[in-house]
Amino acid sequence: MFKTLKESVIAVIYGGRSAEREVSLQSGPLVAEGLRSKGFQVVELDLYGPNAELDPIVQLQAIEFDLAFIALHGGEGEDGRVQALLEMMGKSYTGSSPLACGLAMDKVLTKRFWHGIGIPTPAYLSFVDYADADVVEEQMSYPMIIKPSREGSTIGINKAMNRAELDEALLKALEYDSDILVEEFVDGPEFTITVIDDVAYPPIGLKPAPNHKLYDYEAKYVADDTEYLLPCGLNEDDENELQMLALDAYRSLGCSGWGRVDVMRDSAGVFWVLEVNTAPGMTSHSLVPMAANYVGIDYASLVEKIAQNAWGEVERD
Repeated sequence: MFKTLKESVIAVIYGGRSAEREVSLQSGPLVAEGLRSKGFQVVELDLYGPNAELDPIVQLQAIEFDLAFIALHGGEGEDGRVQALLEMMGKSYTGSSPLACGLAMDKVLTKRFWHGIGIPTPAYLSFVDYADADVVEEQMSYPMIIKPSREGSTIGINKAMNRAELDEALLKALEYDSDILVEEFVDGPEFTITVIDDVAYPPIGLKPAPNHKLYDYEAKYVADDTEYLLPCGLNEDDENELQMLALDAYRSLGCSGWGRVDVMRDSAGVFWVLEVNTAPGMTSHSLVPMAANYVGIDYASLVEKIAQNAWGEVERD
């Protein structure tokens, strides 16, 4: 007989060994607390352990669970490898499939795909192992954005206004990934759109303090002077256009369950999609809980909704 989710055990998986580990260590316990407050049976798992010395396969095999709530960010927790491992174990999990996660995590592959199907995304150059600043200057103009292709939480991202900053930014990005993305800078406001169960939530406008060049890691998780605009400041038609674009980008990669889409708007009013996050942050500063709260869904109800959506997929199968 099929068990209900309340009769099942949810494993909240967090930690990991990516550069986003510290963010995940904030997300995971909050997710677990929210699920417990709703009456679910929860076990917590710090993947790889605090010293990154444990075998994740052994860890997962050592616990009894029916559904994995993936609160990992970046690395194998967001690029499809953990999702694929869970599928091989016959375990259900929150969020997108291994293929969708892998595609969304790789910003270069995502942009190539979007260019092919007509999703508007900023012009770019990509490099592997070595980024040639001379080539960048020949083909692009300042300012520009430099980022690792497969990192999140804006880790390793920098804005370059001149050659010296470009050289420094390229070296910094290479510390995090062998694949580097150099992207045209879109001068305008940034928005983020939460998607849950294929529904786009109201966009949030992001306004970093003047001392931040970008909405970077510090602005996201450390600073308390970043402004989050809800409502986002767009008129109804533009907001609807933005939500539909976000859904198009999200669906195009085969994403499901939940996620978040980041978009810029230029001075001409054109929207440009930056990326799709398949395992967004769930910290006290995070944007998905903020969007959900705006429409009357508190944190505990949000994680319950995400878990129930994933469990519903199992029931439909």
